[in-house]
Amino acid sequence: MALDPGFIFSQGSLQDYVDCPRRFQLRYLLNLAWPAAEAEPVAEHEERMRRGRAFHRLVQQHALGIVGDEVPMGGASDEELRSWWRNYLDHGPVGLPEQRHIEIGLSTPLAGHRIVAKYDVIAIDRGSRAVIVDWKTSLERPKAAWLSARLQTRVYRYVLVRAGAHLNGGLPIPPEQVSMVYWFAEFPDEPETLRYDATQHGADGRYLETLIAEIKGLAGSDQPLAADIRRCRFCVYRSLCDRGTSAGDLAGGETGSVEASEIAERSWESRFDFDQISEIEL
Repeated sequence: MALDPGFIFSQGSLQDYVDCPRRFQLRYLLNLAWPAAEAEPVAEHEERMRRGRAFHRLVQQHALGIVGDEVPMGGASDEELRSWWRNYLDHGPVGLPEQRHIEIGLSTPLAGHRIVAKYDVIAIDRGSRAVIVDWKTSLERPKAAWLSARLQTRVYRYVLVRAGAHLNGGLPIPPEQVSMVYWFAEFPDEPETLRYDATQHGADGRYLETLIAEIKGLAGSDQPLAADIRRCRFCVYRSLCDRGTSAGDLAGGETGSVEASEIAERSWESRFDFDQISEIEL
């Protein structure tokens, strides 16, 4: 089955393709639902997803001035969420530009399709700097090289440069003015700041165009499975692909823990209204 001409790419769908072309084919071309758990224990995984959503909502509401520092958490026993909230209040990102856009989406055309990004925060000093902030609730603190290679980093910075001028008083945002800050609720004193420049921006554009071209050229036959079988531990299609029947353990080591949390975050961040995303036509 060929890719729909109106298909909208995101960092999540592109990461799926990079991780496993077969998973992309099953999920986005064949629209196949597969009733397997992403991670074990299932109840704990679902609870972490709920807690992560709750934390994102709290930070969003706090940034918008809807809630103050003392926020009832709804469930006195949810000490982990309370801990994340205290970490955010006491050790949240500092020195951000005052002009802030919360939970904003941007979109830009690329290779005959649109590519979208949904941001937690974009903070801008007009004509000076633009800082992307992303909240993470992963069990493990990933390394900078891992974060730099992820499609989220590459897509978010690229799309902001391409589509963010209207947030910058109509001025284009040069890549050198862009940075991305990952803030970790479990590791509040260890944020990761990733700078950007024109060389990276050019490389990202070529890389994303190549990925989209590859996806558009997918044939009807089954696509190759993930080269790293460890990725299959948190994939709902693992039994269909004969890559195991048991879900990965949430506490199963650095790679597993980070990827399990990322899967959970991607599963909810993709549920937004594309009609509300700002677009720029080039």
